[in-house]
Amino acid sequence: MEPGAETPADVLGEVRGYWDADAETYDQAPDHYPQRPQEVAAWAAALRRLLPEPPLKVLDMGAGTGFLSLLLASQGYQVTAADLSPGMLARLRAKATVRGLAIQVVEADAEHPPVDDFGAVVERHLMWTLPDPAKALAAWHSVAPTGRLVLVEGTWGTRGASPAELVRQRARQLARSLQPPRHAHHDEYSQRLKSALPHADGLTPDEVVTLVEASSWGKAGRARIERLRDVEWAMADGMGLVDAIIGPPPRWAVIAGR
Repeated sequence: MEPGAETPADVLGEVRGYWDADAETYDQAPDHYPQRPQEVAAWAAALRRLLPEPPLKVLDMGAGTGFLSLLLASQGYQVTAADLSPGMLARLRAKATVRGLAIQVVEADAEHPPVDDFGAVVERHLMWTLPDPAKALAAWHSVAPTGRLVLVEGTWGTRGASPAELVRQRARQLARSLQPPRHAHHDEYSQRLKSALPHADGLTPDEVVTLVEASSWGKAGRARIERLRDVEWAMADGMGLVDAIIGPPPRWAVIAGR
């Protein structure tokens, strides 16, 4: 190993530490934990559209503070929430207790999911921070071999963005510069950690589709992709003229399996 090179354990340890520190303020960002009724309703409808009917055993990988897990459990799904950050999971447990929702919570990294006969595996905005997405996808398929995969992602930054989206991104940056500061995270990933993650700058839809179809999930047929326009509309609704005109960053889901 070259001097200074990160081992897999080093990478996971730094990622875990980052999200443990982020847990305290993570939910303050509306993108992380939407709370407006129209947004929650749009996300709930999207999940029902993308998944088979409940009751179904669903594994939420990278569950964080529980946005997807809580929505799924409230709709009758049998949810197991897995994340490598105990700090994030503590907040998920507290929310589930307050709402009277039965969610199994497991501390686990993406390549070592809890073993059960899951009917579906879901994630939201996790792929970019995985050291080896291919290994993670294979591990998820091993615990849901006849189930469905739903990767909920978004287009961030300039990679893969259309010319029109690049214009909207610049407009969003300008609008944010004229507003009070809004911090999505307590800090940025270190440059050392970014260099250890193959998709630290985000993934494009075609990259996610290619990863899925190259994995064991691809054996069940071609991956499908769906733009979550109802979620985007709900995010912009009631947020002011500028936000309505510019719109939020694109949200989309890649689906595979049965």
